[in-house]
Amino acid sequence: MKKLLNTTLSAMTAMIISFNANAAGSNVHLESANTDITDEASLQRGAKSFMNFCSGCHSIELIRYNRIAKDLNISEADMAKNLMFNADKVGSKVFSSIPADDAKLWFGTTPPDLSLTARAKGTDWIYSYLKGFYTDESRPYGVNNHVLKNASMPDALWQLKQDKSEKEFEQDVRDITNFLDYVSEPVKLIRYDIGIKVIGFLFILFILSYLLKKEYWKDVKYGKWRAKD
Repeated sequence: MKKLLNTTLSAMTAMIISFNANAAGSNVHLESANTDITDEASLQRGAKSFMNFCSGCHSIELIRYNRIAKDLNISEADMAKNLMFNADKVGSKVFSSIPADDAKLWFGTTPPDLSLTARAKGTDWIYSYLKGFYTDESRPYGVNNHVLKNASMPDALWQLKQDKSEKEFEQDVRDITNFLDYVSEPVKLIRYDIGIKVIGFLFILFILSYLLKKEYWKDVKYGKWRAKD
């Protein structure tokens, strides 16, 4: 048992050292996303932007439309009318619109599913990546990316960048990032809600326990038959 524990600790230490070494070796500057999955309006805007600008190529197969509608307080009718472009049922998973064979032909690879990207790379990475496109005529689509060099995808948000102010564009990118953060772990919303309720319950329980303790310790302090001073 001791040998197994030492082996496990050694493996974990090696993983941590490896992760820190990789992080330290990267020269990419990541901007802070400052996302907040409790901001329902941001999540709703992010869902709309993702479906309009990202879902054509990228899927988020680990979540269904009806789950998004429920968590983000979007009616299923609005979901079906405005956010479902390649599905007939609100219980469907969110698949990309582009056929895999066509995607591989056009981009050289199949665009990845983004369900767990926020957990794998972090929200700062997503935010910085979406903002990081710049003109590069040597690339097939005329753009490159500061965060991921020689990325295969075009700048899907170029129209937003062109039509809006810098502040408005940054908010759109932050909303998409926030939505992908929610998608990566939808139960986080429930966990936050339960956590607040549990902390509130424990606070009330602490007050009642303290008052009960004071009542019980009166007999210890004054004695059972001793009158109070």
